[in-house]
Amino acid sequence: MVVTLKWNRKIALLVIIAVAAVLCALIFAIGKGGNSTSSAAGVKVKTNEDRIKFLESLGWEVDLNPIEEKTVIIPKEFSDVYKKYNQLQIEQGYDLSKYRGMEVTIYTYSVRNYTGYSGNVVAELYVKGNEIIGGDIHSLELDGFMHGLRKKNI
Repeated sequence: MVVTLKWNRKIALLVIIAVAAVLCALIFAIGKGGNSTSSAAGVKVKTNEDRIKFLESLGWEVDLNPIEEKTVIIPKEFSDVYKKYNQLQIEQGYDLSKYRGMEVTIYTYSVRNYTGYSGNVVAELYVKGNEIIGGDIHSLELDGFMHGLRKKNI
């Protein structure tokens, strides 16, 4: 059985539109994937349990309840310190500049399994609505450290 197709402008146009639609879908899918250092930007967290599961998925063991929950406003104009902090967020696949002037909630959890450091360590998650928009792992001591949410292999 042989099937033949007679090409005309209408069929050619339909083929071009179909190919363009497939390419657009691929570009969109790749764009949604973010960069390889992303810590799951845009993860939905409706409950405390969701936030804990998110941190566990990154390798962290945290206390069952946050030690602090506070509402802050992301500044409209970033100071040098805030620009540097946002650079850390961008490296993880987040960008706090999208939320300038907006109110967000920061949840702070004690980290129980940080290795290579004997001081107090916390995980902070920045949440807008029910979506994680940023965060970090840092020590509470002045001479400590801060890094992205993904667990470092030490």
